[in-house]
Amino acid sequence: MAGVLLDPVGRVLLAQRPPGKHLAGMWEFPGGKLEPHETPAAGLARELHEELDIQVEPAHAAPLIQVPWSYGEHALLLDAWRVGRWRGSPRSMEGQALQWLRLQDVPESLLAPADREILRALLAAVAGQVS
Repeated sequence: MAGVLLDPVGRVLLAQRPPGKHLAGMWEFPGGKLEPHETPAAGLARELHEELDIQVEPAHAAPLIQVPWSYGEHALLLDAWRVGRWRGSPRSMEGQALQWLRLQDVPESLLAPADREILRALLAAVAGQVS
């Protein structure tokens, strides 16, 4: 699951995967995997705390989009959640670089492949709201 953190001026937060990790150097929306006992909102809150040292109340995370994705033989739905409220200032807890960008300025070519699909879906949703 991915967290789409939106700041007061409409930018999203991206994290660059650190050296030594799979897809090192690629940018992604912060987030991760659920633990077996977690709800999606609680899992996202935990992941954002671990990765960014911020506090997110699960009630302040809302499902935004689901994107189909295939990893070889495994197909899954990636969840992207909108997070508009948190406590603390995001900071790197796992050696990743962080950057705030307007959604339309996010360079798709630098995103991890699954995150490209999330970006496309987000841009399409925004375009649908404007037209």
